Amino acid sequence: MKPVIAIGRRKASLAKVKITPGKGRVIVNNRALDAFEPELARLKILEPLQLVPELVKGVDITVEVKGGGFMGQAEAARTAIARGLFEWSKDPKVREIFRHYDWTLIKSDVRFKETKKPGGPGARAKFQKSYR
Repeated sequence: MKPVIAIGRRKASLAKVKITPGKGRVIVNNRALDAFEPELARLKILEPLQLVPELVKGVDITVEVKGGGFMGQAEAARTAIARGLFEWSKDPKVREIFRHYDWTLIKSDVRFKETKKPGGPGARAKFQKSYR
């Protein structure tokens, strides 16, 4: 069967997933998923795999993720994995399982941090005055 390639995004992170027939191996940035740190990010990546375990047993998943922080990378990877598994199975039930669990498994969360503007320490806050 032909490999499936899917993409997931979150903030500044971009994840590309390649799904091929195999034995259920998951590799993230040339490391096994079991060795991926921190644990919270690993658990986030595991979510779509735990929702459809019978589908994951017959495929190898290779994830390449770049940009952003570790949590943004984890969320981009989980979106890409879920999209790839749905495309691999071509089963609408798989999409419904993901959609009912968390819609961001199918659709990327497009929100970014608002940029800082001049006149204050952050995006909206302004420097306080000490007179008046």
